[in-house]
Amino acid sequence: MYNSQFTSSVPKLSVIRSFKRREALPLGKNALWQIQRGAVRAFTFAEDGTLIALGFWGSGDIVGLPLAQIQPYEVECLTDVNARALPLSETENLTQVMLAHLHQTQELLRIRHGQIYDRLQQFLGWLADKFGCECDRGKVIQLRLTHQDIAEVLGTTRVTVTRLMSQLEQEGTIGWSEPHWILWHPGVERF
Repeated sequence: MYNSQFTSSVPKLSVIRSFKRREALPLGKNALWQIQRGAVRAFTFAEDGTLIALGFWGSGDIVGLPLAQIQPYEVECLTDVNARALPLSETENLTQVMLAHLHQTQELLRIRHGQIYDRLQQFLGWLADKFGCECDRGKVIQLRLTHQDIAEVLGTTRVTVTRLMSQLEQEGTIGWSEPHWILWHPGVERF
């Protein structure tokens, strides 16, 4: 699954490129990507092949191999994405970018502990805060994450996520808007 071909070259710097959902961003040792539109996830693999989510990034965020220093490392588009290649040497506020990555990694690690029901609620709340758009019934999370994607973040199975998502929907904690969009509002009585 790891695409080592992407580590050798990065396209012309400062050019905005378009990528399709589930496409990998090409990675280089001395360049970063600034997300202009859309969302991506960074991940690696454990020795047994288990995917380990390292972060979720959206518009304005900066991602790339120099921020991770881990192999294998991939950045996958969760939506259609426009991104601009940045040379590492010209990236302003690199310390803030690194701190943002550190804080997000710590938050995802915190979410991975506790009962799976609580982990799922915390993760959906985190997604709503990072990627949600306000609506009359809460926040719409405009990411098309599969139950498998969510399971990989939470360290559980797709079947468990499917069961718990159904439970959250029955409880009125989540609802569905347009296809694949989740309405999140933990305080609402019923959708």
